[in-house]
Amino acid sequence: MRTTMEAIPGPNELTPATAVTEPQSMVEQAVLQAENPQLIKQADQKQTTLVTGHAGFIGYHVAKALLERGEKVVGFDSMNTHYDTRLKRERLAMLDEIAKATGSRYHSIRADLCEPQAVNACFETHKIQRVIHLAGQTDKFLSGDDPTGCVQNNINSFVSLLEACRKYDIQHLTYASSHAVYGAGFQKAMSEDDSANHPQRLDAATQRACELMAHSYSHLFNLPTTGLRFFSVYGPWGRPDSVLFSFARKILEGKPIQIYNDGRNSRDYTYITDLVEATLRASDSPAEPNPVWLVEAPHQGSSSAPWRVLNIGNSLPVAIDDLIATLEESLGKKAIKEFITGQILEKSQSCADVTALQRITAFKPATPLKVGIDEFVTWFRHYYQL
Repeated sequence: MRTTMEAIPGPNELTPATAVTEPQSMVEQAVLQAENPQLIKQADQKQTTLVTGHAGFIGYHVAKALLERGEKVVGFDSMNTHYDTRLKRERLAMLDEIAKATGSRYHSIRADLCEPQAVNACFETHKIQRVIHLAGQTDKFLSGDDPTGCVQNNINSFVSLLEACRKYDIQHLTYASSHAVYGAGFQKAMSEDDSANHPQRLDAATQRACELMAHSYSHLFNLPTTGLRFFSVYGPWGRPDSVLFSFARKILEGKPIQIYNDGRNSRDYTYITDLVEATLRASDSPAEPNPVWLVEAPHQGSSSAPWRVLNIGNSLPVAIDDLIATLEESLGKKAIKEFITGQILEKSQSCADVTALQRITAFKPATPLKVGIDEFVTWFRHYYQL
């Protein structure tokens, strides 16, 4: 049964929760350390994490995972109207219920990251220790139609967040970037050591700018930062303006799907649970200076400062035709295809090299496309009663 919410939680509404367990004694910790060092690491990680964009697709899933593992979570979201806010409100309602069920402390703030007073009040009041920044404008068409809004939502808000992280001595800032920063021309798996200086989309250009600003703060203020380059994320509770949403709805409604480049374009699709696992593992391991970084031969994905960028993808490109075929199988209905000729706005391929992610987090996304799409379709049918 879907959970609905009639009103957005106010900034001062704190979810009731069970009492926070007191820290273990040094003797108990020593015993645990001897038995399993990982337990101490997990206990130490139960701290207050700020998740920006927690009403969004990825932000909701990350906040949910943090609450389920018993952490204190503060969500920060402006609740913009880039798409139907009903979906956002219901995600927030689910987070509220998860916090109650798990006894985790959770606070939801509705405010704009471009308002320094609201951001500083959040950090000061809730004693934020880590930040996972997932807010921002990633719609390629919207960014082209409203470039000023794109810069405001992505760059100005990030500067405001960086300043708060510096001022309040945050342990680690992890933030969303995109594979789109690599731009065009790739015929191989994209590596963090590849150039990311020729993005084609405005939203991708702002994400690259954020990566570079993060480096400056890491260098100047020793602020650990990790940028995560996401590759085509999909799954339940996703964005209604995504390709998968559009295709699923049109197939069920018997409307034609527009396909470019004869269906040969391919994308590296990453299932949401894989992306969340990788994000949390990256956040749990603050960036450190690369001890072998050389200015004469600089590695593009790390630095002499505590800064890095990491790809998160499935490392398995899927052609649009294959994506549609898998979706048809899950929906039990054939698509009506309409092939379009003309200028291709983006590169035709994307594939993540996740060697660095595996080395740092001991994790590699691996959910098969069929499994992920089946999960998405089950949720999609139930949510829209189709």
